[in-house]
Amino acid sequence: MIELPPLPPLPAVSIVVPIRNEAPYLEDSVQAMLDCGYRGELEVILAVAPSDDDTEAIATALANDPRVSVVPNPSGKTPDGLNAAISAARHDVLIRMDGHARMPQGYVDAAVEALRETGAANVGGRMVPQASEPFAKAIAVAMSSVWGLGGAGHRQGGTAGPAESVYLGSFRREAVEAVGLYDSHFVRAQDWELNYRLRQAGYGIWFVPEMQVPYSPRTSWRALARQFFLTGQWRREVVKRYPDTRSLRYLAAPVLTLALAVGVVAGVVGFVLSNPVLLAGWLIPLAYAGGLLVATASLFSRAGASAALRLPVVLATMHLAWGAGFVRSTR
Repeated sequence: MIELPPLPPLPAVSIVVPIRNEAPYLEDSVQAMLDCGYRGELEVILAVAPSDDDTEAIATALANDPRVSVVPNPSGKTPDGLNAAISAARHDVLIRMDGHARMPQGYVDAAVEALRETGAANVGGRMVPQASEPFAKAIAVAMSSVWGLGGAGHRQGGTAGPAESVYLGSFRREAVEAVGLYDSHFVRAQDWELNYRLRQAGYGIWFVPEMQVPYSPRTSWRALARQFFLTGQWRREVVKRYPDTRSLRYLAAPVLTLALAVGVVAGVVGFVLSNPVLLAGWLIPLAYAGGLLVATASLFSRAGASAALRLPVVLATMHLAWGAGFVRSTR
C-alpha cells in the first residue's frame, strides 16, 4: 500500500456535497455537518446542480455562514459536482456527504482518526436505511440484508479492515488527485469506480463500521424500480470498463432475470402446446417465489408484519430491476 504523509492531530477538513432538488432537507443537512462536533477547521462546499425547487436559493442563503461556500455544477452530474467541490476545497482531508443525509455527531472525528491510524487513502462506513412507513421500511430492511444487496460491508456492516468500497468516503486529497478525481462518465457507481482506481494504484480503502450515515429509502414502487434499474445499468458499465471486476455477486441478478424470463416463456408455450417438458419451465419462477418467502420469513422480526407483507414485492423489484438494467446496459 502506498504510504501517505502522516496527518496532524486535527487536520482541516473539507466536506464536499453534490446537491440537486434537496430543498426539503438541505438546511438541516448542512447544519448537521457544521454541528458535527469536530474541533478542527471545517468547511462545507455545496456543488449545486440545476434544480426544480428552491435548492439554489437555500444553498446561497446557507453560504452566509463563512464556513459554507457554493460552486455551480451546470452538467448536473454527480461526479462533476464532486470534482467542482474538490477543486474549490481548501483542505487536504475530503469528506463526501449527501444533501439529504444527516451527518452523525463524531463522524468527522472517526474519519480523521481512521485516516491517521490506517494510512488509507479512503475510509468510510455504511449507510443505515431508516424508515417508518411500511413500504419504505420494507426497502430499508431489504437493503441492509444479504437478500437485498448482497454481503458488502458498506451495506450490512462487519469488522474494520480493507474493503473494495465504502459508503460516501473520506479521502486524502493527494490520492484522489493522483488518480484523476471522479470519472465524469459514471453518472452512477462513481464511488465504486474511484475506489477501484485507488486500489489499482496501490492506495488502501478501509471500512470503519462505526461510521454510519442514516439513509432514507425510496417511498414508491416506481421510484425503487427506477433506482435499481439504473444501478444495474451502471454496474454493467463498470464491468465493461473493468472486466476483471466481474463476480458471481454481480452476475447473480442478471442470470436470475434471464432464467425467470426463459422459464415463464417456456411455461406459457408448454401450456399452449401441452408440452410437459416446456411446462417444467414454471419450476423456475415457482422456485424463486419460494425463495422470496424464505427470505421474507428470515426478515420478519426486523420488518414487522406491515413491512413484511411488502417484502416479497420489494425484494423481487430489487433483483429483477437490477438484473434488467444490467442486461440492458446504458446503451
